[in-house]
Amino acid sequence: MQQLHENFWNIRGSFKIAKIFDIGTQTSLVRKRDGSFILIDSYGVAGSDREKVLGLTDNGAAIDTIINVHPFHTLHCAAAHGLAPHARLFGTRRHHEKAPELPWEQAVIEDAETQAQFNDLEFSIPAGLDLVTNDKRVHAASVLVRHRQSGIVHVDDTLMVLAAPGALGRIFPQSRLHFHPMLGKALQHRPGAADAFIAWAQELAERWYGAPYVCAAHSAVRHLPTDGWRTEVTAALAGIWSTLQQHRTRYG
Repeated sequence: MQQLHENFWNIRGSFKIAKIFDIGTQTSLVRKRDGSFILIDSYGVAGSDREKVLGLTDNGAAIDTIINVHPFHTLHCAAAHGLAPHARLFGTRRHHEKAPELPWEQAVIEDAETQAQFNDLEFSIPAGLDLVTNDKRVHAASVLVRHRQSGIVHVDDTLMVLAAPGALGRIFPQSRLHFHPMLGKALQHRPGAADAFIAWAQELAERWYGAPYVCAAHSAVRHLPTDGWRTEVTAALAGIWSTLQQHRTRYG
């Protein structure tokens, strides 16, 4: 559990593929201006991290909202609900479909009207991408979250950081931000989708300028210099330019 700001904590978790390869996962805890807490993403926090979360939040009573922002991150929703069973539980439409037994709020987080309820947070969804595709391997689109007070960005999969696991992470440097490698498969099959994505990325690079940290799922927290967000998002866009050009050629 890392405290990145007086009102923002990030917790790294374990998520194993085939019970062998641990690609990690995350959840972030935000203290709102009124003193209550929001949990961004679901994870079954355990051990000392759980004790710290419970200590901060009056044994979970002060967590009044849980927000799930990636439609394919559904495995730990029940565990997070168990941590704060009284909290309002938000997710995407796919969360409702995959875990219908949980007491979801009717409003879904990909809708602007739902996002407007949270004054402490700002949200952004990539334009030109399908949030859910028919290919379950394609996790390129998600709802990105920015904590307004600190500027910290919490993102699952859309923007990624490559980092060596465990002790190796202290030896080998992190990569810069880059877009999900299967982003091309999430681009909508219509004219202008690539251009819509480019415009979204360029605008977000400017609007969220100065973000000090990016909390990226499955890898690490990336500490950025003042101009790092804009520089690295712009470079990430350049890194997928050929993919975007191929889409333009095929769809217009």
